[in-house]
Amino acid sequence: MRPLTIAIVGKSRSGKTTLLEKIIPILKSRGHKIGVVKHAHRGFDMDKTGKDSWRHKKAGAASTLVVSDKAIALVKDIEAPSLKDVVHYLSDMDLIIVEGFKHERIPKIEIFRTAGGHENPLFIEDPNLVAFITDASLRPPVPTFDINDAEAVALFIETTFIHDQPQH
Repeated sequence: MRPLTIAIVGKSRSGKTTLLEKIIPILKSRGHKIGVVKHAHRGFDMDKTGKDSWRHKKAGAASTLVVSDKAIALVKDIEAPSLKDVVHYLSDMDLIIVEGFKHERIPKIEIFRTAGGHENPLFIEDPNLVAFITDASLRPPVPTFDINDAEAVALFIETTFIHDQPQH
């Protein structure tokens, strides 16, 4: 069975990564394997210049897979990948949490902070919005959580999306 995929969405600097840093350990402590897909809008470079994997890519390899006793890393050429193109790499997870890919039609949890000058949420009218995390008084018709209550958010995610998944 393929793991469910949810998205943590919000404007830049709203606290998406900070939230993930808080909820992943909570879910892990409850026996769940969580995979994360981060969309890098400006690209990224994992290979270090001069390393063998970098040399393989420079020589023309379409993909390189680096394997150690404890981890793997894949760098693969793919033009404008969609979420569907990449989630299969995490098929052994209980849940995949996506940061980015905000226009995909998957369940979304939006983080909206008034700090930083944000005036309006991005997805308040999106039919895929399943929860809202905020420091504002705004209350959309979905479960709403205080921005500092990672435990409640983790419980919501667990009971809504991985409650029937087998634990490892």
